[in-house]
Amino acid sequence: MSAAGSNPNSEKGRYGFAGRMASMFIDSKLTPIMIAASLLLGLFAILMLPREEDPQIKVPMIDVMVAMPGASAKDVENRVTRPMEKLLWEIPGVEYLYSTAMPGADMTIVRFKVGEDLETSLVKLNQKLQTNYNRIPPGASMPLIKPRTIDDVPILALTFHSDHYNHAMLRRIAVQVDDEVKKIPLVAETTVIGGEPREIRVLLDPQKLASRNLSPSVLVPMLQQANAQTFTGSVDSLNTETLLQTGTFFRNAKDVGSVVVGVYNAMPVYLRDVATIIDGPGEPSNYVLYGKGGTAAASEQPAVTLSLAKRPGANAVAVVDAVMKKVDSLKGRLIPSDVSVTITRDYGATASEKSNELLLHMGIAVFGVAVLILLFLGWRESLVVMLAIPVTLGLTLLVFYLYGYTLNRITLFALIFSIGILVDDAIVVVENIHRHFTMRDGRTLWTLA
Repeated sequence: MSAAGSNPNSEKGRYGFAGRMASMFIDSKLTPIMIAASLLLGLFAILMLPREEDPQIKVPMIDVMVAMPGASAKDVENRVTRPMEKLLWEIPGVEYLYSTAMPGADMTIVRFKVGEDLETSLVKLNQKLQTNYNRIPPGASMPLIKPRTIDDVPILALTFHSDHYNHAMLRRIAVQVDDEVKKIPLVAETTVIGGEPREIRVLLDPQKLASRNLSPSVLVPMLQQANAQTFTGSVDSLNTETLLQTGTFFRNAKDVGSVVVGVYNAMPVYLRDVATIIDGPGEPSNYVLYGKGGTAAASEQPAVTLSLAKRPGANAVAVVDAVMKKVDSLKGRLIPSDVSVTITRDYGATASEKSNELLLHMGIAVFGVAVLILLFLGWRESLVVMLAIPVTLGLTLLVFYLYGYTLNRITLFALIFSIGILVDDAIVVVENIHRHFTMRDGRTLWTLA
């Protein structure tokens, strides 16, 4: 055996960058510690990584809505849609415009390029429209601007249904639950779908109006003026300032009926004298029914759905768990015992299922490759694979966590794709080490590595 072969330090200069790096770890006492730390950090990243269904792709989309009551779709297109599109195309970063002109309104969706910042895009859009407010045609309203992101998609839908409550009562229960759920920090937008909202309806009697010389056009501004509350000043007395407040908002049908709408024969005319006032459920804009099974209409229960979205970057699984704990705590207090709560959408469960399935397949792949190498090459080579692949994937997941990535369908696909590369690389490298080991020709194990 040559002197160079017996002195590893003298051979370091013969190898390239990879060889010199390998020589640093072969005899280092830190190598086992680094392997253990990488595995532990990978396990920490698996537990802490947020899981969601859709990736956090930044594609700012902003809705611009303009109302023009009484105008036809053609007039809206010529007077609102086309001039506004010309202005919006001047904004840097705009990639597409989707416009819909309809009778009395225009809806334009502004889509910016991928990677544009939402807040910056929103500021540019607002500035462009505000500097051109003087060009709004007569009869058109100010633009209503609403940004849209991937996090606006609901991740959880809870359906409240019962045989003992109607749509109005179920909606009242859902609204109360909505107020409690909104207190959870990770919950963003919530929407109550279905049910009959409470409203006070005023049914005018034409004969009573005519007998008192009143018309419906006079009553509307009077009701709007009466349903207001303002501060009118203050009174200073005895070193004390008292704020004065006039008016109050309507609370029930009695308050609405007490509004004075005119004078007839030197006597005040109250709204209840010329109209029937009903305080109850209003006309529903949509229906939600829950099917208990079968096709008969009798198997369908009145229902109301509460949908929830999460904040950007939040863990969908954690949000769903927090909401369900809150809902369970409300049962028996806000939610009656004869009202059932059914999960009709749960993106957190699907995201968790897919990520857990990926981790299981990763473990199966590592174990299968290790067994294969154990049978054909030996236990040393199998141990190398059993450590190399989990360490690499663990550090990869740690980088995901540090950079704010989430486990979603895109990152999961990337990890699945990388498993094949890792397995192939591990087999090739270990097989080459084994080949050199079998033909060592007197060289030391350090030199072979």
